[in-house]
Amino acid sequence: MKNLLAATLEGLEARPVDVEATFTKGLPAFGIVGLAGSSIQESKERVKSALLTNGFSFPPLRITVNLSPSDINKSGSHFDLAIALAIALQDEDVPMEGTYVFGELGLDGKVKDTRSIFPILLSLKNRGVLERAIVPKESLETLSLIPDTLFLGVDSLSEAIALCKGESAGVKVESAPIEGECFSIGEESYWYSREYHEDFREVKGQEAAKRAALISAAGMHNILMEGSPGCGKSMIAKRLRYILPPMSLEEILHHNQYALLGGEEPSFRPLRPFRSPHHSASKPSIFGGGSSNARIGEVALANGGVLFFDEFPHFSKSVLEALREPLQDHKVLISRVNSKVEYRTSFLFVAAQNPCPCGNLLSSVHPCRCNELEIKRYKQRLSDPLLDRIEIYVTMQESEADAKPSVDSVAMHERVLAAFAMQKGRGQKRLNGKLDEKDIEKYCIMEPQAQDVLQKAVQSFGLSHRGVGNAKKVARTIADLDGSETIGRSHMLEALSLRRRA
Repeated sequence: MKNLLAATLEGLEARPVDVEATFTKGLPAFGIVGLAGSSIQESKERVKSALLTNGFSFPPLRITVNLSPSDINKSGSHFDLAIALAIALQDEDVPMEGTYVFGELGLDGKVKDTRSIFPILLSLKNRGVLERAIVPKESLETLSLIPDTLFLGVDSLSEAIALCKGESAGVKVESAPIEGECFSIGEESYWYSREYHEDFREVKGQEAAKRAALISAAGMHNILMEGSPGCGKSMIAKRLRYILPPMSLEEILHHNQYALLGGEEPSFRPLRPFRSPHHSASKPSIFGGGSSNARIGEVALANGGVLFFDEFPHFSKSVLEALREPLQDHKVLISRVNSKVEYRTSFLFVAAQNPCPCGNLLSSVHPCRCNELEIKRYKQRLSDPLLDRIEIYVTMQESEADAKPSVDSVAMHERVLAAFAMQKGRGQKRLNGKLDEKDIEKYCIMEPQAQDVLQKAVQSFGLSHRGVGNAKKVARTIADLDGSETIGRSHMLEALSLRRRA
């Protein structure tokens, strides 16, 4: 019996599959078992034709191919090559341990690419189980983007057989290095880019908002900006992605895995995603869904990056309330009849809103046309439980005509990198904005004066338990930006000044 490795997608993740073939006495037949889908059952004719045209003669025996484990559904024509090799190499002693095999077969034995090969290999690499794979030669250009993996490209079934027997070396391609700069902390490497296509130098004035944006980026803290139209809310939001912390290899792979599911081309540049759905977008398009199979949505595509909601109160009530789960648990579960998929949603949430329906409530130039009832209804579209999950709130005034740029993205990014190094140097697996209660107690060490300030704030403002945790996390990031090992009084005061007023 010959065993080869392949894989199938189960929801988002790839599951390794053992392809086993046996020849037993009985009437000549060819069967595939192991919950094989219709695309795999059809492969019997492709495999049989490819083997016959490449010099293989079928013995008068019963051939059974098993796809193990047998308790998961499998689909995809990429199993063709593994099934054919399992049959052709039945009597050969060839070392195939740890080598995955993928490719669709033509009737003449040509090995072809399929859409599912790249996401499967990317998922296997993300799980740390992929080091070497035999793939179609036409797939090599795309697959070379996956780092730290050896791919052996073949054009035909006969070439794949020769490769397995050691009679041919195939076309080897080492994965391309990740673009951008890299540094290591402990045993982990992190990549970042110094390309700033949209620079904070272009944001004139708004010093308080830029300071809040720096704190938000350094710790991945959710932020809400309120101000009149044209004051720079969207400009700041769009520039945040270029100063975000570096990405680990796992984050880069995971981002591209989700991007592929969203129909985007893979790019292994260390640039975190930026998603900005319109306020008229439907709930399934934002959170994922579908009638039968769960499709990926904007909150998952933003994982590891920025999710920007402009005109925040104009999103539907169902979308706003459903947003609480991914903001709190950093995941969203989509359940359907045929599938149940869990997406990661650890993103930096950025929201922007006007102070009133007409937008001129804070304007010193234009009069506000809204009455008190309209303003109250506008504000009430955002519930307190939702707003309680946003750590930073900043009010933006209209920029003065003679305002000058004060800081650029290069300087802000340098400070974010230094704060990131402090967080990882403490042994944090997650950045400050995503710490859970246990990690808050472990890493948010406060000086006595800071503890006194926080206690007075709890008594004066009635901070909730989540509000106290948010203040500690923001203060921890401010301390990191100052290079301080502990949270001081000034750090806590600034953190409390950034909280939302009731």
